[in-house]
Amino acid sequence: MSEERPVISTIRDDIDLNDQALGLKIAAERLSIVRYVFLVQIEDGIASASQRASLEYADAVLIGWPETDSPDVVELDAAKLKTVREQMGMMEQYIRRFSAMERKGDVDGMTDTLIRITERVAEVRRLYQPGFPLPTFAEIRRVVQDEWDEDMGKIDPQEANTTADQGERETDEADSQPEVSEA
Repeated sequence: MSEERPVISTIRDDIDLNDQALGLKIAAERLSIVRYVFLVQIEDGIASASQRASLEYADAVLIGWPETDSPDVVELDAAKLKTVREQMGMMEQYIRRFSAMERKGDVDGMTDTLIRITERVAEVRRLYQPGFPLPTFAEIRRVVQDEWDEDMGKIDPQEANTTADQGERETDEADSQPEVSEA
C-alpha cells in the first residue's frame, strides 16, 4: 500500500519551483548569507588584504543583482540549466566547508572558501545575465592590495614618529623665533 505524497509547488511564498531563474535567486541569497557570516567573523580586528579582497569580491558579484523577471535575465537552454545546477552543487559543497571552518575558527580557510563560493555564484550570474560585466577576483585583489598597502603606510610607527618629531621641531623653531611686534 503506497501513500501518495502531495506535490510541493512552493517552499516559500516568494519562491516558484517552476521558475527557470530560481537558481539566480538562490545563488544571491546564499552568497549574501555567507558574506554576512564572514563579515561577522572579521569585524573585531583589522581585516587583512586577503580578507578585504574576498569580501569586496562577494560585494562586486552581488551589486546590482537583477530580479528574476528583469529584461537583462535571459532564458536558459537545457545545457545551461545543467551548468547552473552543477555550479549550485559546487557552491553548496563550498558552503558546507565554509561552515565547518567557521566552527573551527579558521578565518583564513573561510577567506579562501568565500572566494570559491563567490566564483560559483558569479558563474551562475554570467549564465543568467551574460551582458553584465563581472570583475575577477584577481582584479579585485590588485585594487584592494594597493589600498591595503597605502592604509598600512599611513599607520607605520616609524612614519608616525617622524611626523611627531617633525611637529616637535617646528614647535621648537617657532618658539625660538623672535616675536615681531605689530607697529
